[in-house]
Amino acid sequence: MLICLTASHQNASFDLLEKLSVGAPTAATTLIESSDFVSGAVVLATCNRFEAYLDIEEPLTAAGAVAVEATIATMSEASHVDADDLRDSVTVITGDGVVEHLFAVSAGLESVVVGEDEISGQVRRALERARTDGTTSSDLERLFQKASHTSRGVKNRTALGGAGRSLVRLALELAQSRVTDWGQARILLVGTGQYAATTVVALRDRGAADIGVYSGSGRAERFAGKHELTAWSDLAEAVAWSDVVITCTSSPTPVVTPATVTSGQRRLIIDLGLPRNVDPLVVDVDGVELLDLETISLHAPLSELNAADDARALVGEAAAEFHAVAAEQSLTPAVVALRRHVFDLLDAEIERARSRGDSSEKTEQALRHLAGVLLHTPSVRARELAREGRGEEFRDGLEALFGLTDTRAARAATPLRPAARGDEAEAV
Repeated sequence: MLICLTASHQNASFDLLEKLSVGAPTAATTLIESSDFVSGAVVLATCNRFEAYLDIEEPLTAAGAVAVEATIATMSEASHVDADDLRDSVTVITGDGVVEHLFAVSAGLESVVVGEDEISGQVRRALERARTDGTTSSDLERLFQKASHTSRGVKNRTALGGAGRSLVRLALELAQSRVTDWGQARILLVGTGQYAATTVVALRDRGAADIGVYSGSGRAERFAGKHELTAWSDLAEAVAWSDVVITCTSSPTPVVTPATVTSGQRRLIIDLGLPRNVDPLVVDVDGVELLDLETISLHAPLSELNAADDARALVGEAAAEFHAVAAEQSLTPAVVALRRHVFDLLDAEIERARSRGDSSEKTEQALRHLAGVLLHTPSVRARELAREGRGEEFRDGLEALFGLTDTRAARAATPLRPAARGDEAEAV
């Protein structure tokens, strides 16, 4: 059974999300090792979102509630977040809702900037981290792989596939009123990761030419050579040179502080890091204006309604197909049991006929063909009933007609059984 605990910019404070982004991803291993019910966990923590996807071995009854509480306790301890605050901020999603929720998140439909480019990569990297840490499961693997496939389909088939949907570009749009001419501005980039590379592209699209880069990890020279920038080795000197500072590093502590910023010069600092790369106290330095993720999120544009509606329709279709396939797979043990039962009976009868000297090769072939023909309709019917949510009727029929009770035990081991229709998100 799959469960998702989710908190986002829509229902949680930026400070709480910031703390979770640091501690939560590392806590999945602890959760698996300390829980008797959680067999898999993938944690997605971004600048505007915290998600914990759990694979529990029991139906969502007492075990599910225990797993939720264990997750809250583990994540709050690892992130130094009050457990009650986390409990009040997260929403628990179960059943069919988990699949559609992740598909929508991966497609960017739940992001600050609807259809943003970065989220699908973040979802993919969350799964990769779970693989490395050994916390994923077969159900979660299949779910996240399908989410990535669905995201690509949404981008290719709707207007959300337009280039340049990202927090970086939104931040630059908001900064447009402060930067009259990007071509004349001296811009310092603090950070050398993938997000920094995306920022360089967005800046050049706006005509920026004079871009420098600083890296506390010593990667500035290499990054500058690759992107034709100016490398800086001293942060304070680089900040003093700049008109605009854009930070996007993975540093756990602020990099730009009041001590690194000279006063008197008009300067815009854009903090795209999480945890925050800029000490909020820099706003006390004369001439400095700070644009951080919390402010950027408040100015997110409304989504293009038609594009978002089209995308959600595609997400709904993909989720329905995912559940249908899972339902079909859940009946595979029952179909296999029926085929085994029929062919065991057939083999026994053929063996008795041989012992009486009444068998021929052609007769045996004909009987096996007949058994296959007779089994075709139940196999097809099993898939149809599974997609209609009536798989239990098929299992009940096998038990009533043939006494095949082992199909129920086999079903319990089958990956990802869809929950009954109507399971929706519920507040913790």
